[in-house]
Amino acid sequence: MAGHSHWAGIKHKKGRQDKVRSKLFSKLSREITVAAKLGEKDPDMNPRLRSAIQAAKQSNMPKENINRAISKSEANSGENYENLRYEGYGAFNTALIIETLTDNKNRTASTIRTILQKNGGRLGENGSTSHLFYNCGVVRIENKNFNNDEALELAINSGANECESTEEYHEIISEMKDFYKVKSEIENKISNLIYSGIEWRAHNVLKLSKEQKEKVVIMLESLDEIDDIQNIFINCEF
Repeated sequence: MAGHSHWAGIKHKKGRQDKVRSKLFSKLSREITVAAKLGEKDPDMNPRLRSAIQAAKQSNMPKENINRAISKSEANSGENYENLRYEGYGAFNTALIIETLTDNKNRTASTIRTILQKNGGRLGENGSTSHLFYNCGVVRIENKNFNNDEALELAINSGANECESTEEYHEIISEMKDFYKVKSEIENKISNLIYSGIEWRAHNVLKLSKEQKEKVVIMLESLDEIDDIQNIFINCEF
């Protein structure tokens, strides 16, 4: 994974797999619950819920956990979660965009601020780092299903902007506003997507030394421990 991508693509390479998996399932469950609460319980009628369930399946989350999270949307009618975005700088002036799903924004902001300060960074205001990134939709499909030309044609026909091919997969990139439409078009052709999501990608990527990267990873792991944090995007290369 290059630095433009988010921490979820990097952290699976680290140790403590059981702890990481438990934390991931907790965050995925929260997103499923909120998506089901805000819209239809049928994923075919609720794009956000469909994406949340697909993300859970891609992470090998058991079916019973998914069903429990959907059911929880009816039981927890009193809980109100907000999608909030925080921006700031980490160690070595790395830029961060942190997406959260929280029922207490003061708690979340305070915790993020403390972690960034302890790691040589700072929490900024809205707009302090987002200008360094662009928002886009990302869909990855296995390259065994399509060759490079076929994948590019699929991307164009689905309304995406571009398609980048690697040895492992084809990555189809769209405007953020077109993400669900593009994803639906692709799903009409292929159902087993490797990954899909809306990301913030850096216009320019910082190159850090090995020692600097290790310190940045410590900061990212600390942030990832926060249940409220759903996604972390950073502008450095790993």
